Amino acid sequence: MNKNEMEYIKKGSNISKIIRTEILLTPLLIIFPFVVGIFLIFSWFDKGLDSEYFGSFLLGIVIIIGNIAFDIPFIRSLIELSKKNKK
Repeated sequence: MNKNEMEYIKKGSNISKIIRTEILLTPLLIIFPFVVGIFLIFSWFDKGLDSEYFGSFLLGIVIIIGNIAFDIPFIRSLIELSKKNKK
């Protein structure tokens, strides 16, 4: 094998390690923002639905919607990449 072939083999193994790491961290990346968003909304609700704490509610909604908007494409691309990597 020449040097270029060895570099390709090393890069291929690194990609599989990166995919494995992303798969292991995916539950944390998805669940943690939901927990924080729900906590902020519950905090606003618990304090009496006052306009003084309305920022907490808005921040919770933004976190949850942003998490949904970015996690769905992330999970799709991760699934496609892992399927492509298996072939």
